[in-house]
Parts: sequence; structure tokens; C-alpha cells
Amino acid sequence: MEKLENYINGKLIAPLKGKYIDNYHPATGKVYSLIPDSDAADVQLAVDAAKAAFPAWSVTPTEKRSKIMMKIASIIERDMKMFVEAESKDNGKSVHTAGMVDIPRAVSNMEFFATAIMHYAAESHIMEDTAINYTMRSPIGVVGCISPWNLPLYLFTWKIAPAIAAGNCVVAKPSEVTPMTAYLFSKACIEAGLPAGVLNIVHGLGGSCGQAIVEHPEVKAISFTGGTKTGAAIAATAAPMFKKLSLELGGKNPNIIFADCDFENMLKTTVQSSFANQGEICLCGSRIFVERPIYEKFKAAFVERVSQLKPGNPADEKTRMGAIVSKPHMEKILSYIELAQQEGGKVLCGGKRAVLDGDLKDGWFIEPTIIEGLAYNCRTNMEEIFGPVVTIMPFDTEEEVLTMANSTMYGLAASVWTENLTRAHRMAGKIQSGIIWINCWLLRDLRTPFGGMKSSGVGREGGFEALRFFTEPKNVCVKLK
Repeated sequence: MEKLENYINGKLIAPLKGKYIDNYHPATGKVYSLIPDSDAADVQLAVDAAKAAFPAWSVTPTEKRSKIMMKIASIIERDMKMFVEAESKDNGKSVHTAGMVDIPRAVSNMEFFATAIMHYAAESHIMEDTAINYTMRSPIGVVGCISPWNLPLYLFTWKIAPAIAAGNCVVAKPSEVTPMTAYLFSKACIEAGLPAGVLNIVHGLGGSCGQAIVEHPEVKAISFTGGTKTGAAIAATAAPMFKKLSLELGGKNPNIIFADCDFENMLKTTVQSSFANQGEICLCGSRIFVERPIYEKFKAAFVERVSQLKPGNPADEKTRMGAIVSKPHMEKILSYIELAQQEGGKVLCGGKRAVLDGDLKDGWFIEPTIIEGLAYNCRTNMEEIFGPVVTIMPFDTEEEVLTMANSTMYGLAASVWTENLTRAHRMAGKIQSGIIWINCWLLRDLRTPFGGMKSSGVGREGGFEALRFFTEPKNVCVKLK
């Protein structure tokens, strides 16, 4: 059985205490590899390596940093099939999703920030004939990047790329649930010639390995994507230490459908926005609000389409819906389906664990589930489920649907379907979300800021926002006379 290794100071090494964690194949429910159970001692090694590498890397010309990052991207692209298959096996997602979304986006992340740093400019402000002010931006030093399990390499590189492009050195922890592509990424970094210590990848549990990164006094900034509860714990540790924090947390996203929408386009996209990656995307629209004149039409068409969506072998190119990432997460999702029924909800389709044949009989699969008849403010509609479960509700007025859409503690993303341009702009201004899609979903420009309001997070990622986060601004005022 393969044993993964930490990537510290340019080398792949075993955890200091020689302890390992089981890594499961979600489609079979079986252990298929072992990952390091690292702790504070391993993190200390990584921090020491990053600290030693920082003086040279921080002054490495941006063009040289860019070329190394582009080389890493080219290696991932060259080995696309290997990365796709590894992501699918490790996470449970279909090879189709990994090949269309996850790994290509990881390549794009590396390429985008490799080129963006070449065009990153300072600001200047002239005080008439008195003085000129200009802003210098310098790398922070050693930074911590902690990524989740749902889009493993996609979100791992989304953090690492801007950090190293800006001249920082990184101690990173991928999710212990999906470590494999981060391990493969470390090998790509070695092949590409990334200087030792610039990036260090330490595998382990959040409570030991992750916490050690967050509380280490030499780690000056933390970028985290994951659950809101964990984000709060990170903030409780990091804020009193005055670390910079970027927290991309949970979502309970509304999908608002008006009667004047392009119905077929809306329906096709809503199936995708509800169940892509088994609903394990923080941007999925899990609360669907439909204007009453088309509610029954939508319900019938939506149930028909979703009923045709069957969980299958993630390794099959034809599969569009794979396995849930872990057994505990599967059980959590099923518990929410039971809760919804207790709260008066009616399951229109799905609602059960899906049992496949052969080697997949013990895999963690759930049928795509649609529920109606719930109050907009019940627990099922307030709490993040993060799985293939959506609720549908009718509405009559803009004011009513805005109240329902804005009722949760989350504010990450929303979709609005309407052909009325004035209404679209009006709704976008009033919905409490950091990202609003009009007549589309998951259409992403890497130059735009990404993040949420309320309990969906603090700060923004993406584009120059990420480079600003990973640098410290310094104003220089020069008197002219």
C-alpha cells in the first residue's frame, strides 16, 4: 500500500514520528493508501525550511518566479490523465468532472498568477507641487495555506500560486481526506526546479497539523477554505496574533427563478448547479426559489431531469455523478434528508443511499434528492448540507424572495434567472452574496474577486485581490521641495 510523504525543504520525507492515517477510496469504501499523520514537529521543520528560503525567494526576479510556475503548470498538463484519475479516485468525483473542471483549473491557477505577477504595478499619488507618494508592496514572509477536500488540487493551487508568485514561502496543508493530488503536485514542484523551502506540503489532521500551522508565530498569514465552524476556530487563534486572514467558508446559496426566464437554459443549468460534484461545491444552489406561475411546470421538469441522473462508477467516462467523499459526510447528508422529512418536507425524488454492484457495493453514494414543502427558515434551509440535496419553494414577489434568500447566516453566491434587465440589476444589488450570477452559474473569470459576506468568510481571493493579500503595502512619501 502506497505511503504518501511530506514535501519539506525540497524533498519528500516521512513524518517524524512515523505515524500514518488511512486514506479511503470513496467509491469502494476501502483504504487504498496511507498519509502522514504529521504534527507540530513536522510543521516546525516546514517553517524552518520556508524561513530559510524566504530571503532569496523574496528577491528572486518576478520573471524567474513566473517561469518556474509555468513549468509546474506544464508538468501537470503533461500528466493530466494521471492527475485526473488520482483526483477521481481520491475524492469520489467522476473522471469527467476532474478532467473538465478540477485539474484544468489547477493548471490555469498556476498560469494565471505566473503571468499576473509580471503585470502587478504600484500606485502613486501626487500632492500637487509638494510631494509624491508611491506604494511599495513586499511579500509577507512565511504564510500558511489550508485547503478543503471538495476541489482538492483546484483550491490548493488557488492559494499557493499567488502566495509564491508574490515572493512568499508557504507551509501548506491539503485536506487529510483528499491528499493524493497535492502529493503528486509536490513531485511536479521538484521536477520543475522550485527552490527548496519555497513550498512545503505537510499532511495530517486539522486538529494537530493544521492547528500547528495556524498558531505558529513565524507564520504571518493564513489562507483557509473550509467549514464556517473551523474558520471561526482559526480566527480565534490567529486574530489575537494579528495574522492576516483570508477565510472562504460555507454557503447556502439561493437560486432565484423568475417566470420570464429562458426556461430550457435555466433548467439545464439548475440541474448542474444543484448536483455538480455531488453537490459538494460551496457555490452550488441548494435553495431553489421559483416564481409561482411556473412553479408546477418547473417542478415536473426538474424532477424528470434529476431522476435520470444516477450515481455511478467515478472511473467511467460516462458517469456524471460519483461518490460522496467520506462515510461520515455521507451519513451527515442522509441525516439532513431525514431531518427535512421531520420538518414536513416531501421527497420528490432520491432521498436514499444508492447501492451499486460489484466492487462498488460498499461505496458512499447518495441519490440526487429534491425536497419541497419546507418553510424557508427551517433548519434544512438554514444549515449547509454540502451534498446532492436541494429544496424547492414558490414565491410571489421580489420582496418575498429577497427575504427568503437573505435569511441565512451565509452570503457566498446566488443565481438569478430573468430576461428583465432592470430586475436583474435590482436583485443583484439587494441579494446579500459576494457573487451573483445572472442567467448562468459557475462562469468564472480569474481576474475577479471571489468571496462571501456574513458567515461565508472574510476577505477575497482571485486576481490582484489575492496578490494584495499576500503582500504588505508600504507608503513612501517624497517631499519635492
